[in-house]
Amino acid sequence: MVGDNNPDVDRRSILKAAGAFGALFGISGVASATPGREPGPRKNEIIVGVGASVSSAEATVESNIPSNARIVHTNDTLGYAAVKFPEDAAAQATENFKQNVLQADDIEYAEDNVTFEALEMEPLESGDGGAVTENDASTSYTPNDPHLGSQYAPQQVNCEGAWEETLGDSDVTISIVDQGIQYDHPNLAANMDDSVSNYGYDFVDSNDDPYPVSAGENHGTHVGGIAAGGTDNGEGHAGISNCSMLSARALGDGGGGSLSDIADAIQWSADQGADIINMSLGGGGYTELMADACSYADSQGSLLVAAAGNDYGGSVSYPAAYDTVVAVSSLDEGETLSAFSNVGPEIELAAPGGDVLSTVNWDEYDSLSGTSMASPVVAGVAGLALSAWPSLSNDELRSHLHETAVDIGLSSNEQGHGRVDANNVVTIEPGNGSDPDPDPDPEPGDCGDEVNTASAEGELSGGWWGNPSDTYSYELETANPCNATVTLDGPSDATFDLYLTLDGRTPTTSDYDERSYSWGADEEIEVDLSGDETLGILVDRYDGSGSYTLTVEELGK
Repeated sequence: MVGDNNPDVDRRSILKAAGAFGALFGISGVASATPGREPGPRKNEIIVGVGASVSSAEATVESNIPSNARIVHTNDTLGYAAVKFPEDAAAQATENFKQNVLQADDIEYAEDNVTFEALEMEPLESGDGGAVTENDASTSYTPNDPHLGSQYAPQQVNCEGAWEETLGDSDVTISIVDQGIQYDHPNLAANMDDSVSNYGYDFVDSNDDPYPVSAGENHGTHVGGIAAGGTDNGEGHAGISNCSMLSARALGDGGGGSLSDIADAIQWSADQGADIINMSLGGGGYTELMADACSYADSQGSLLVAAAGNDYGGSVSYPAAYDTVVAVSSLDEGETLSAFSNVGPEIELAAPGGDVLSTVNWDEYDSLSGTSMASPVVAGVAGLALSAWPSLSNDELRSHLHETAVDIGLSSNEQGHGRVDANNVVTIEPGNGSDPDPDPDPEPGDCGDEVNTASAEGELSGGWWGNPSDTYSYELETANPCNATVTLDGPSDATFDLYLTLDGRTPTTSDYDERSYSWGADEEIEVDLSGDETLGILVDRYDGSGSYTLTVEELGK
């Protein structure tokens, strides 16, 4: 939600509005981590974001941290500094810091350096490259990869038809933000992007070699092999494309990675000119920094693709849930929704993710399951599309994937626009596809022809027995909803904040889709509606107390 530049608007509102876009104007890049900083998840770190006009995040944040904390990492392109507290610091002390630092000039946000995880299910069984039912690959182009008959994913998305036109152009680059890739694997080596030293960068250990550190660090190698494993090379399985591949190692061998490492990896991938960035990870909730990183990559022309999550029907995980990211659900071999797949209105495409065969360490192959596997199928198909239609922008590529997807009879919350189709994206000229889930008739009326209003009264109080927050849920009432405005009118001597989710889940101060916070207790959030939303609302007390009125105004056409 972009704010205006009216100087009369309070400082916190302006800074929040700049959060998603301010990072685009940074000058310098990622600074090296402080020596001694532990790799992997950063449990005692707070990310502090600075304003768009700030040239040095370190200089701005340094004067606002307590004596027992220190800055351990900065990124001036994304505009943040990571502040580390000692392990024995009280939890309330870090919470107070996050609230108090927002009062300083040029500070936009403060949030935990949370952990994201690889979105892979436990293996159903150990595979050996030949454990699943053979598929008929006799139609169209049949590559000579010996394990092709044990695969179903390329066939399900009709790669053979696409391969008649292109196996994938090496000028198209897919960056895998994940665990490290075994880049000398015999079925990956030829497709690694040799324009970058060691084919990528290791953000976990802060060096230029993203090679896996253990035999168990298989996730990145498997994901990379799905998107861009060697096809028609007489070796192993067939990847979706022969596009070039970069390894941005942001998850450690345990499968977890910090918010800051992943954000840095996204920014780095975009700066390397990656056409497509795959993120088979999630679970960290909404964060300002990840939103900024994805917005930055999107503005640089990268198409971001991410796994929806494996919570058995839970809401779509971040980063897949951001507007700048293509969220992918998982299908099984019979084109049914995988039981583990998350669902929701953010889903844009579905792809095979159950029991998918690909590369693993060391020089081996195995079948793994998860939305982690579905996401690189879409990334690989996007690579084939861009190979066939190289002039497409990332927005045009995204629309082309939507328009050429195949409706397989699932709900839009399960399949989005449909199952991704490689043959369609390559053979149908962009702009000539038919959208299986088209926008409503643009002329049923004007937004505001129908108005529904609901309100509630509440009171927030302080003290030991106080009531620090209230939550609400609002179901849409109009037949053709187009817009909703949530307003909070509170006491003049208090500061209340307003948080909103669009899928009905109960918001928290760190897990929400939209928020409004400023000095005082009068807040407002306005969102566009498509008809699938249920509004979850949190009214939170920052300081002070008193009665308030919460109002939802829903507009329809």
